[in-house]
Amino acid sequence: MSSGGFKSLLVWQKGQTLAVDIYQLSKSANFAREFALADQMRRAAVSIPSNIAEGDERDTDKDAVRFLYIAKGSVAELRTQLDLANKVGLLSDASFTTFDQQAEEIARMLRGLIKARSPHA
Repeated sequence: MSSGGFKSLLVWQKGQTLAVDIYQLSKSANFAREFALADQMRRAAVSIPSNIAEGDERDTDKDAVRFLYIAKGSVAELRTQLDLANKVGLLSDASFTTFDQQAEEIARMLRGLIKARSPHA
């Protein structure tokens, strides 16, 4: 558990920002007819900070790490969906790069937090 609560975690803050950005993106005209992809992207993006928060509130590091791994998996899911959106022309190369870099930074931060919180570390 972090001393300042999950909202004090930089990785949670960056996850929240990414989720808001994905919601804004998915409301754009490009995604108007692509409800299924937009919905999946929103769900994956929301899952990132949600699982970071849930993990941070768990009583044991083992439980916390499990939720951090789920968040990390959601980052991979979102990166896959962003790649798909780019390849089918819903997302420009520049926007893809920006979102993908945000997601990769969060994944790196999660790897570090997982390592720090792992009971066997």
